[in-house]
Order: sequence, then C-alpha cells, then structure tokens
Amino acid sequence: MTPLAASQQTEKLCRLAPVIPVLVVHDAAHAKPLAEALVRGGLPVLEVTLRTPAALEVIAEMAQVEGGHVGAGTLLTPDDVSRAIEAGATFGVSPGMTDRLLTAAEEADLPMLPGAATSTEAMALLERGYSVQKFFPAEANGGAPALKAIGAPLPQIMFCPTGGVSLKNAPDYLGLSNTLCVGGSWVAPADKVAAGDWDGIADLAREASQLSR
Repeated sequence: MTPLAASQQTEKLCRLAPVIPVLVVHDAAHAKPLAEALVRGGLPVLEVTLRTPAALEVIAEMAQVEGGHVGAGTLLTPDDVSRAIEAGATFGVSPGMTDRLLTAAEEADLPMLPGAATSTEAMALLERGYSVQKFFPAEANGGAPALKAIGAPLPQIMFCPTGGVSLKNAPDYLGLSNTLCVGGSWVAPADKVAAGDWDGIADLAREASQLSR
C-alpha cells in the first residue's frame, strides 16, 4: 500500500465520527461488550493501544463486532505491525514515525495514522506521502492554538489530535479546518469498563458522536 492510498483509507475512517476512542483494555472479557457499546453510541472507529498484555486478544474480539473498525495503537516496530494484523487490526496508529515502521506497514497493506509533534515531523511525513497524521501529544504541544499555527503553512495536512483531548476541549480542535477528528479516552473511563457499565459508555459515546466539526 502506498502512503497516498494509506492516507486515503485513514481519512475515510477519520470522517466516520468526530471521535476515535483510544482504548487501554486490561481484560479481554471486556472487549466485545465495550466495542458494542461504543459502536451503538455512534463511534465505530476504535483504537486499541498495545499497552497491555491482553491488547492483541482484545483486538481479535473487537474485530468480530458488526459495524466496528478496529485498529492497533502504539505501533512502534515492524513486529508490532505483524502482530496487529494477525489479531485483526484494519489500521494502525503510532505516536511518531520511523522509516522501518512505515515501510513495514506499507508492505503489509496496513493503513497508518502516524504521529507528528512538530512542523518538521509533519513535513517529513508529508514528503513521504502521508497527508493524514496524528498530532500527539496534542495538549502538551500547545493544544488547538499550536495545531492551528502548524496548519497555516501546511494546509494540505489533516490531523487527528490525541493526548489530553477531552469532551471539554474537543470542540476547540474540531473547529479547526485541519482537524478531521480527535482521539480520546474519556468515552471509555476505566471505572465504567471495570463495572461493566456498557449503557453508560454508550451514552458517553452518543454524546461524543454529536460533537460538531
């Protein structure tokens, strides 16, 4: 898959809903009901971070949920790409970028949302062909004002800001012309997941799905 094709696929996913849930799931038993709740609430694109021992099993379970599009986050190495695809991930997300990682994803036909924190990193990804990128960590990098400033000389790049994004500040990002969607974990808080409060999570997802962009 070429970077251009990858960005086109990623853009389609980012346009499905204003928020991509960023999920850190410790128990694979929670995977299916969690995904079903988020999809039911109007958030069909799900990022499962590879930060827990259960992450790959979680992806495999979520991949079976009708209407969902499950991707793997925190991809760092070519091996991560292989394992994510084997588990059923249909896209990948990375906090940054390396040539080895992007080459592995391209060769495996895995659409990627690679991360950039500065205009230099964004330009390097654009030069390679990635016009859809993750702005990370968004709030620590100056938030919406910083992303707006980066976008002024680079209007051809579209972003999914992630990192410190919440229901409160998401509208600031979604109001920018260079923001497709945002990534956030607030729609699946750990206490509700642990309690199995799937209706509560569906309500949070429904609220997030109504954000304007």
